[in-house]
Amino acid sequence: MQIQHILVVCVGNICRSPMAEYFLKNALPALNISSAGISGLVGHPADDKAKYAMQQLGISMDNHVARKLNADMIKHADLILVMSQNQQKHLEQTWPFAKGKTFRLGHWQGKNVADPYQKDQNTFDESCALIQQCVTDWKQHL
Repeated sequence: MQIQHILVVCVGNICRSPMAEYFLKNALPALNISSAGISGLVGHPADDKAKYAMQQLGISMDNHVARKLNADMIKHADLILVMSQNQQKHLEQTWPFAKGKTFRLGHWQGKNVADPYQKDQNTFDESCALIQQCVTDWKQHL
């Protein structure tokens, strides 16, 4: 199947999923890439520490606005990337049609991406670096 639409999911859609979304947009500009949160902080911008971590790599997330995940987003996506096994289980239990197209962002490394929310800048920088590695891995498989 040809992947056209990638949806990246985390909890609030202000830290991890926007970072992954913007890395993916940079890496795969021909694809339609978006993000959302299971408990999305609707209307919020990306977290300042996440924005700073990305700015250090020359990527601006100033245009990001958080969204809450819904069934239509899942139906529309060809590939859904989540941050943890728990999130994958949650999506597949809540929306059974997500099965088979939902994977961890860290799938190729066998890793979860821990939530840096309300932690220090160093933790955000580490999350950002891990997300960047995971996106690089996915790019090789798409």
